[in-house]
Amino acid sequence: MSLPNIITLSRMFMVPVVVYLIITGQPAWAFWLFIIAGATDAVDGFIAKQFNQATELGAYLDPLADKLLLISIYVTLGVTSVFPVWLVFLVVSRDILIVLAFVVSWLIGSPVKVRPLFVSKANTAAQIVLAGVALADLGLGLSVPGLWQVLIVGVASLTLLSLYAYFAEWMRHLAGTPEARPNSDREGGS
Repeated sequence: MSLPNIITLSRMFMVPVVVYLIITGQPAWAFWLFIIAGATDAVDGFIAKQFNQATELGAYLDPLADKLLLISIYVTLGVTSVFPVWLVFLVVSRDILIVLAFVVSWLIGSPVKVRPLFVSKANTAAQIVLAGVALADLGLGLSVPGLWQVLIVGVASLTLLSLYAYFAEWMRHLAGTPEARPNSDREGGS
Protein backbone atom coordinates (compact mmCIF):
# COMPACT_ATOMS: atom_id res chain seq x y z
CA MET A 1 0.00 0.00 0.00
CA SER A 2 1.76 3.11 -1.24
CA LEU A 3 1.29 6.63 0.11
CA PRO A 4 -0.60 7.78 -3.02
CA ASN A 5 -3.03 4.86 -2.60
CA ILE A 6 -3.60 5.77 1.05
CA ILE A 7 -4.32 9.37 0.02
CA THR A 8 -6.73 8.13 -2.68
CA LEU A 9 -8.52 5.92 -0.13
CA SER A 10 -8.85 8.93 2.19
CA ARG A 11 -10.62 10.73 -0.67
CA MET A 12 -13.03 7.81 -0.98
CA PHE A 13 -13.78 8.05 2.75
CA MET A 14 -14.64 11.74 2.28
CA VAL A 15 -17.53 10.85 -0.04
CA PRO A 16 -20.11 9.85 2.61
CA VAL A 17 -19.13 12.88 4.68
CA VAL A 18 -19.70 15.25 1.73
CA VAL A 19 -23.07 13.61 1.05
CA TYR A 20 -24.02 13.90 4.73
CA LEU A 21 -23.04 17.58 4.81
CA ILE A 22 -25.15 18.35 1.73
CA ILE A 23 -28.18 16.45 3.01
CA THR A 24 -28.01 18.06 6.45
CA GLY A 25 -27.85 21.57 5.02
CA GLN A 26 -24.15 22.26 5.55
CA PRO A 27 -23.05 23.11 1.99
CA ALA A 28 -20.19 25.38 3.09
CA TRP A 29 -18.51 22.46 4.85
CA ALA A 30 -19.31 20.24 1.87
CA PHE A 31 -17.64 22.79 -0.44
CA TRP A 32 -14.45 22.92 1.63
CA LEU A 33 -14.28 19.13 1.87
CA PHE A 34 -14.79 18.98 -1.92
CA ILE A 35 -11.82 21.35 -2.30
CA ILE A 36 -9.73 19.19 0.05
CA ALA A 37 -10.70 16.09 -1.96
CA GLY A 38 -9.55 17.84 -5.13
CA ALA A 39 -6.26 18.73 -3.46
CA THR A 40 -5.71 15.11 -2.41
CA ASP A 41 -6.29 14.09 -6.03
CA ALA A 42 -3.49 16.41 -7.14
CA VAL A 43 -1.19 15.37 -4.28
CA ASP A 44 -1.54 11.63 -4.80
CA GLY A 45 -0.85 12.02 -8.52
CA PHE A 46 2.18 14.21 -7.85
CA ILE A 47 3.64 11.79 -5.31
CA ALA A 48 3.01 8.78 -7.53
CA LYS A 49 4.80 10.39 -10.49
CA GLN A 50 7.60 12.26 -8.74
CA PHE A 51 8.58 9.47 -6.36
CA ASN A 52 7.90 6.54 -8.68
CA GLN A 53 5.11 5.20 -6.45
CA ALA A 54 2.55 4.58 -9.18
CA THR A 55 0.86 1.20 -8.80
CA GLU A 56 -1.64 -0.81 -10.78
CA LEU A 57 -4.03 -0.58 -7.82
CA GLY A 58 -3.67 3.21 -7.85
CA ALA A 59 -4.46 3.30 -11.57
CA TYR A 60 -7.85 1.80 -10.72
CA LEU A 61 -8.48 3.49 -7.37
CA ASP A 62 -7.79 7.08 -8.47
CA PRO A 63 -10.44 7.36 -11.22
CA LEU A 64 -12.82 5.29 -9.08
CA ALA A 65 -12.44 7.76 -6.20
CA ASP A 66 -13.00 10.69 -8.56
CA LYS A 67 -16.14 9.14 -10.07
CA LEU A 68 -17.47 8.09 -6.68
CA LEU A 69 -17.15 11.65 -5.38
CA LEU A 70 -18.66 13.30 -8.46
CA ILE A 71 -21.54 10.86 -8.88
CA SER A 72 -22.37 11.05 -5.17
CA ILE A 73 -22.44 14.84 -5.26
CA TYR A 74 -24.57 14.89 -8.43
CA VAL A 75 -27.06 12.36 -7.07
CA THR A 76 -27.27 14.18 -3.73
CA LEU A 77 -27.75 17.57 -5.39
CA GLY A 78 -30.40 15.98 -7.63
CA VAL A 79 -32.25 14.40 -4.71
CA THR A 80 -32.21 17.72 -2.88
CA SER A 81 -33.57 19.46 -6.02
CA VAL A 82 -30.47 21.60 -6.54
CA PHE A 83 -29.64 19.96 -9.88
CA PRO A 84 -32.31 19.02 -12.41
CA VAL A 85 -33.10 15.31 -12.28
CA TRP A 86 -32.56 14.96 -16.05
CA LEU A 87 -28.96 16.15 -15.68
CA VAL A 88 -28.23 13.71 -12.86
CA PHE A 89 -29.82 10.91 -14.89
CA LEU A 90 -27.70 11.82 -17.92
CA VAL A 91 -24.42 11.98 -15.97
CA VAL A 92 -25.01 8.75 -14.06
CA SER A 93 -26.38 6.87 -17.09
CA ARG A 94 -23.31 7.75 -19.16
CA ASP A 95 -20.99 6.23 -16.58
CA ILE A 96 -23.15 3.13 -16.18
CA LEU A 97 -23.31 2.59 -19.96
CA ILE A 98 -19.55 2.95 -20.32
CA VAL A 99 -18.92 0.45 -17.51
CA LEU A 100 -21.45 -1.97 -19.05
CA ALA A 101 -19.71 -1.72 -22.43
CA PHE A 102 -16.38 -2.61 -20.81
CA VAL A 103 -17.97 -5.53 -18.95
CA VAL A 104 -19.68 -6.84 -22.10
CA SER A 105 -16.39 -6.63 -24.00
CA TRP A 106 -14.63 -8.53 -21.24
CA LEU A 107 -17.38 -11.18 -21.09
CA ILE A 108 -17.21 -11.85 -24.83
CA GLY A 109 -13.43 -12.21 -24.65
CA SER A 110 -12.54 -8.91 -26.26
CA PRO A 111 -11.56 -6.62 -23.37
CA VAL A 112 -11.20 -2.94 -24.13
CA LYS A 113 -8.09 -1.13 -22.96
CA VAL A 114 -9.18 1.61 -20.57
CA ARG A 115 -8.00 5.00 -21.77
CA PRO A 116 -9.74 8.31 -21.22
CA LEU A 117 -10.63 10.30 -24.30
CA PHE A 118 -10.00 14.06 -24.47
CA VAL A 119 -13.75 14.80 -24.55
CA SER A 120 -14.13 12.65 -21.44
CA LYS A 121 -11.45 14.65 -19.63
CA ALA A 122 -13.22 17.87 -20.65
CA ASN A 123 -16.52 16.37 -19.45
CA THR A 124 -15.03 15.48 -16.06
CA ALA A 125 -13.54 18.97 -15.72
CA ALA A 126 -16.93 20.55 -16.52
CA GLN A 127 -18.65 18.28 -13.98
CA ILE A 128 -16.12 19.26 -11.32
CA VAL A 129 -16.58 22.97 -12.06
CA LEU A 130 -20.39 22.68 -11.89
CA ALA A 131 -20.26 20.73 -8.62
CA GLY A 132 -17.81 23.24 -7.12
CA VAL A 133 -19.84 26.25 -8.28
CA ALA A 134 -23.05 24.70 -6.93
CA LEU A 135 -21.51 23.98 -3.53
CA ALA A 136 -19.86 27.42 -3.40
CA ASP A 137 -23.15 29.09 -4.34
CA LEU A 138 -25.12 27.13 -1.74
CA GLY A 139 -22.53 27.34 1.03
CA LEU A 140 -20.76 30.63 0.47
CA GLY A 141 -23.37 32.65 -1.37
CA LEU A 142 -21.26 32.87 -4.52
CA SER A 143 -23.79 33.75 -7.16
CA VAL A 144 -23.08 34.71 -10.75
CA PRO A 145 -26.31 35.23 -12.72
CA GLY A 146 -26.66 32.77 -15.61
CA LEU A 147 -23.53 30.78 -14.69
CA TRP A 148 -25.49 27.71 -13.55
CA GLN A 149 -27.43 27.56 -16.81
CA VAL A 150 -24.26 27.81 -18.91
CA LEU A 151 -22.52 25.13 -16.84
CA ILE A 152 -25.54 22.79 -16.93
CA VAL A 153 -25.75 23.09 -20.72
CA GLY A 154 -21.98 22.56 -20.97
CA VAL A 155 -22.02 19.46 -18.75
CA ALA A 156 -25.00 18.00 -20.60
CA SER A 157 -23.40 18.63 -24.00
CA LEU A 158 -20.01 17.21 -23.02
CA THR A 159 -21.68 14.21 -21.37
CA LEU A 160 -23.54 13.39 -24.59
CA LEU A 161 -20.43 13.97 -26.74
CA SER A 162 -18.35 11.80 -24.43
CA LEU A 163 -20.93 9.02 -24.48
CA TYR A 164 -21.03 9.14 -28.28
CA ALA A 165 -17.21 9.09 -28.50
CA TYR A 166 -16.91 6.09 -26.18
CA PHE A 167 -19.70 4.28 -28.03
CA ALA A 168 -17.93 4.89 -31.36
CA GLU A 169 -14.62 3.62 -29.91
CA TRP A 170 -16.38 0.57 -28.49
CA MET A 171 -18.05 -0.22 -31.81
CA ARG A 172 -14.70 0.12 -33.63
CA HIS A 173 -13.14 -2.17 -31.05
CA LEU A 174 -15.83 -4.80 -31.53
CA ALA A 175 -15.47 -4.54 -35.30
CA GLY A 176 -11.70 -4.93 -34.95
CA THR A 177 -10.78 -1.80 -36.90
CA PRO A 178 -7.24 -0.39 -36.67
CA GLU A 179 -8.51 2.85 -35.06
CA ALA A 180 -9.40 0.90 -31.93
CA ARG A 181 -5.94 -0.57 -31.29
CA PRO A 182 -4.26 0.15 -27.94
CA ASN A 183 -2.38 3.41 -27.50
CA SER A 184 0.98 1.79 -28.20
CA ASP A 185 -0.16 1.32 -31.81
CA ARG A 186 -1.30 4.92 -32.21
CA GLU A 187 0.37 8.29 -31.92
CA GLY A 188 -0.48 10.66 -29.11
CA GLY A 189 -2.19 8.18 -26.77
CA SER A 190 -2.81 9.18 -23.18
